[in-house]
Amino acid sequence: MRGSMKVKYKMLCDSDIQMELNLSEVLKNEKVAKVIKSEFAKGLRNLDVLTYENIKIEISTIKSIHEFEADKKDFADLIELAEENAKEHKRVKKGCLGVEIVDFDTV
Repeated sequence: MRGSMKVKYKMLCDSDIQMELNLSEVLKNEKVAKVIKSEFAKGLRNLDVLTYENIKIEISTIKSIHEFEADKKDFADLIELAEENAKEHKRVKKGCLGVEIVDFDTV
């Protein structure tokens, strides 16, 4: 295999959060419903906020995507290469030790 790949990764930290909620659960919260009513229906009374479909909301930490280039023959070692790249660029900090490969494209 000749050529190279552009590899995109992000750092994984202990303080990262990723959770999924149903929109109906969110709207059941009185504070959330009150804010929606006051923002979109000012001055109106006796309102209800409903949802009719099973819609999911994801709450997750915003992460920076980092990129490096590797040979195609190194495909099996992408995670190790990403970890080395993170160390080289001083992205490894206390509580942020792992990497997650987000995407890779052949060049």
